[in-house]
Amino acid sequence: MNPSEVRPGFTAAISVSETHHEDARVVEKPFGRALVEAGRKNSKVVGLTADLGKYTDIDLFGQEFPERYFQIGMAEQNLIGVASGLSRVGYIPFATTYCVFASRRAYDFIAIDVALGRANVKIIAGLPGLTTGYGATHQGIDDLALMRAIPNMAVIDPCDATEIEQVVHAIAGYAGPVYMRLLRGKVKAVLNPKSYRFELGKAATLREGRDIALISTGIMTERALEVAEELSKSGIEACVLHVPTLKPMDQDAILQTAAEVGVILTLENHSTIGGLGSATAEAIALAGIKVKMAKVGIQDRFIECGSVGYLTDKYGLSTPRIVTAAQDLLANGRRGEAL
Repeated sequence: MNPSEVRPGFTAAISVSETHHEDARVVEKPFGRALVEAGRKNSKVVGLTADLGKYTDIDLFGQEFPERYFQIGMAEQNLIGVASGLSRVGYIPFATTYCVFASRRAYDFIAIDVALGRANVKIIAGLPGLTTGYGATHQGIDDLALMRAIPNMAVIDPCDATEIEQVVHAIAGYAGPVYMRLLRGKVKAVLNPKSYRFELGKAATLREGRDIALISTGIMTERALEVAEELSKSGIEACVLHVPTLKPMDQDAILQTAAEVGVILTLENHSTIGGLGSATAEAIALAGIKVKMAKVGIQDRFIECGSVGYLTDKYGLSTPRIVTAAQDLLANGRRGEAL
């Protein structure tokens, strides 16, 4: 089954009204909790990890279903191989590790063991981008670019606890390989679970605006909403388009936004090469739409060790820095020029 094909009944249409949860609550281990629920509904769901059960929240699944939980050890290539084998005999494996270990150490195994034969494996990747201060060995700043390049692979970067929980149930019912970024531990619920619905391959307009469009994915969507609030104080109305699925990507929503607004700022917790910004620019260019455009993300470099807050601001991913980038784009950018 191709990434654009979804089993009916596992996702619902996105509601774009009242999707923002104004008083964001914190959810403890949303991935682990959702996987336990998925495991209760389907006995074919199994969990695997590469010595990171506690640190990817899959330990909750192991406590609930010890007979369906496999601790592979520090062997990410073997993790993917075992998960692929389990899928071949009818199981639905969720395999967790850090995204740098999955995307760099196990890349060939993911491409051949999983993607080539469309094995029904769900790769859950923790510590995406600048969510850790541990430096280049643990900061997964290129994983989306790598995974997008693999045929048959669906690629998802959830925004918050609400979306993580919904994604787990959606991909448990999706027949095919999935790479999902993971926010672990205590995770904010930015999106309102009463009105927001994740759908594989669909973007959601969380805020309307005609002056500039903030196209975001993952944790940067919360910052996009914050930036929009700040810009509105100076009379600038920003549209916020949340793109949780990098592949298959909702090009129709992106192109419609580009045509209607004409000023685009992409936001991603990832390198500006090969991720959301690159995919957005490519889609707009091929459609022949002229826009003002800039990309907020990690520039072409490795990031040193330090506190997450310090690094986020230093490399332009903090809310104040994004506000400045949006203002600069509006003041200085020309249609068709990437700043």
